[in-house]
Amino acid sequence: MRLGVLDVGSNTVHLLVVDAHPGACPLPAHSHKAELRLTELLDADGAIGPGGTDQVIRVIHEALRAAEDKGVEELLPFATSAVRDARNSGEVLERVRVETGVELQVLTGAEEARLTFLAARRWFGWSAGKLLVIDIGGGSLEIAFGIDEEPDAAVSLPLGAGRLTGTRLPGDPPAPDDVRALRRHVRAEIGRTVGEFSRLGPPDHVVATSKTFKQLARIAGAARSTEGPYVPRELKYQSLEGWVARLSAMTTTERAALPGVSESRAGQLVAGALVAEAAMDLFGVESLEICPWALREGVILRRLDRMGPA
Repeated sequence: MRLGVLDVGSNTVHLLVVDAHPGACPLPAHSHKAELRLTELLDADGAIGPGGTDQVIRVIHEALRAAEDKGVEELLPFATSAVRDARNSGEVLERVRVETGVELQVLTGAEEARLTFLAARRWFGWSAGKLLVIDIGGGSLEIAFGIDEEPDAAVSLPLGAGRLTGTRLPGDPPAPDDVRALRRHVRAEIGRTVGEFSRLGPPDHVVATSKTFKQLARIAGAARSTEGPYVPRELKYQSLEGWVARLSAMTTTERAALPGVSESRAGQLVAGALVAEAAMDLFGVESLEICPWALREGVILRRLDRMGPA
């Protein structure tokens, strides 16, 4: 069947259309994406204002038209941290339901971590052993660890690259004092969770998902996206550590000129790099591999599992 996953995230509203059936690899057929940056549309009270909700509804309508054009049989709509954490989340969801007919499922942070972990496990397979999976989104950071398809430990922290940039790095380039303060904050938040994972022993394989990690790996020398998803892409802590200070001293325009860095995400890259560096350092990760699959694929795989065998 042709499935559509509608991901209302902190940075984008993304429709991914796949051809799928149980037991087979879901094949991407179409991708429709609209930049929204919901974390930047929150007011001083942490609510998504009427104008922001109007934008959400507009891009969902566009995604629905694209899904119809591509012959989507079933739509799996969900929202992540920006909607989840908004003070008026219920009001936003109701307006979306009334005006678009879409009932967004709001995933918890733990659900995000578990579904992303499932996608990474299916991509790398059982031979990867115990997996540590790290995902940096626009609104939150998810970390999961385990040997099965369900992780033994999973946490979600409010350390998304977009959220941190908007609240803690106002300058362009950011002031050195702000960068140091954010570094301390990120490391304190992640440090509280390390013990929960350490008791489970060391991982056999460490992987990362998300646009942030893909961009960091690319500027550190990983293969271009045009070379396809099956080319191994690695990010070494030593390389990342050297790039953090350089990225912090650059303007958004200068970062956007780096290989693999999109103009829309360049402003968030310093915060994302600080989170990535802290996670790799505190978990003792010298090198990790980039996983092409993430949350959207995890949602698809879970849906296919519930369909049963072909």
